[in-house]
Amino acid sequence: MNKPKTMQVRDVMNQNFQLIDGITVVRDALRIMKQRDAHVLIVEKHHDGDEYGIVLVSDIAKKVLAKDRSLDRVNIYEIMSKPVVAVSPSMDIRYCARLFDDFGLAVAPVIDDDQVMGIVGYDEIVLNGLVKLQNV
Repeated sequence: MNKPKTMQVRDVMNQNFQLIDGITVVRDALRIMKQRDAHVLIVEKHHDGDEYGIVLVSDIAKKVLAKDRSLDRVNIYEIMSKPVVAVSPSMDIRYCARLFDDFGLAVAPVIDDDQVMGIVGYDEIVLNGLVKLQNV
């Protein structure tokens, strides 16, 4: 019997993210995102017992723009999601897709040995993973 083809998260993850301090104001965070062409901010831990946070462009749209809040008066920590649901780089992309569906996620950091290695979302899973596995 043939073993099904598999692909791990590390094979499809995107390294286009930015680590940022939670006290950064949204205006500065947007400048950093634009300069680095990043759509995801990973909020750094402040101590060993802390957890990573995450901010997506959609968070800024929903929690700042739609509520007419000042870019200079809102800190990233006010709009982040924390703790993040993270995935292992060795996770099979099929399980990652199931995890996303089960928890209503669109993107997650890839964390190994307590360090962020990249991010993975449906785009990476489908366009970099499924397409290669199925020879599309």
